Amino acid sequence: MAELGSKGVTAGKIASNVQKKLTRAQEKVLQKLGKADETKDEQFEQCVQNFNKQLSEGTRLQKDLRTYLASVKAMHEASKKLTECLQEVYEPDWPGRDDTNKIAENNDLLWTDFHQKLVDQALLTMDTYLGQFPDIKSRIAKRGRKLVDYDSARHHFEALQTAKKKDETKIAKAEEELVKAQKVFEEMNVDLQEELPSLWNSRVGFYVNTFQSIAGLEENFHKEMSKLNQNLHDVLLGLDKQYSGNAFPVKVQPSDSTPAKANKSPSPPPDGSPITSPETKTVNHDLEPSTLETPGASIPKSPSQPADAAHAGAEAAGSEAAAGAEASKTDADSGSSSLPAVVVETFPATVNGTVEGGASSERADMPPGFLFKVQAMHDYTATDSDELQLKAGDVVLVIPFENPEEQDEGWLMGVKESDWIQRKELDQCRGVFPENFTERVQ
Repeated sequence: MAELGSKGVTAGKIASNVQKKLTRAQEKVLQKLGKADETKDEQFEQCVQNFNKQLSEGTRLQKDLRTYLASVKAMHEASKKLTECLQEVYEPDWPGRDDTNKIAENNDLLWTDFHQKLVDQALLTMDTYLGQFPDIKSRIAKRGRKLVDYDSARHHFEALQTAKKKDETKIAKAEEELVKAQKVFEEMNVDLQEELPSLWNSRVGFYVNTFQSIAGLEENFHKEMSKLNQNLHDVLLGLDKQYSGNAFPVKVQPSDSTPAKANKSPSPPPDGSPITSPETKTVNHDLEPSTLETPGASIPKSPSQPADAAHAGAEAAGSEAAAGAEASKTDADSGSSSLPAVVVETFPATVNGTVEGGASSERADMPPGFLFKVQAMHDYTATDSDELQLKAGDVVLVIPFENPEEQDEGWLMGVKESDWIQRKELDQCRGVFPENFTERVQ
């Protein structure tokens, strides 16, 4: 007990507080059960609802304002990095270098000033506005507790008065406690009845001033930023005018690892497949006389090529081969290159043992305008009279549309190879089919 007394708290005071809490709890239970009436003030309850709404709106506005300020700061950092990048790429000998540095400096100062003014004129004002709510909220809660005390004292006094056996001493004491509780409650109630409506009405002026300040700061900021952007635009325009007609040569540094010139012999395709027409063969050996004596034997005759033209082509090919052989022989004798001689011999391209020169005859068996062959990978059921019915494995000869404008994307025109071989009637056999159901085979 001595320790409690040293801290300014006596056992009697603790007991009194505990008793008050018990009395309030008992009174609330009786009120909820309907066994005791509750003093209500509808006007004050409306003020409390307005207070809670105003606090909620203010808290949200404060949160959104802080988010806005964080965005302004992030935009400041991004703008700063962008101007720093411009300063790095802007070469010293370019005109307007000092102007760009000054613009970058002013840009940074403008962002800093804008952020600081938003903090001073909006955020700090918002914090001050919301700073008055916690005290009022605690007073509202205390007023509620005092109202319960008043109702409890009133009910106790009424119970003593209506008792069959009256005790004047207890009645006098209860009346004294009732007057005291009523006085404390009314003092707090009157103050809040005056403050809450005034606080509710102040929200309009606060919102107006806050958003007017933000709007004015943004207007001035964008106005000054527009001037800086215009100045930067003028500087860059002057740079463009000075260098727009000049060429900027790119100097290539010599390298010791420059590769030697490649031979002009044909190289195989990237996938390693053999060359089909005309077929070439590279042989690394010394020249044989037979390669120069009968060059014409390596040139196949096409059915559509006249004999004279073929003979002339053979002579031209023979002269080229002779010139190449002579040059190779000279290089070999002089020892100027350590690489072996390369002779390119041409042979008629064959497919499955058939000379490719017969391709023209094969094309003659195809429908007019034949483009290529495709093979059906999946079954396709025709949904219209102008479509082809396909089974997996069917070969289709693709032909062009009579009117290219009628071709839809992803669709081809063709005739099944089996139908063409049997009928040779293009008008009755051709139709359209989806390209993604097939795979090109030729």
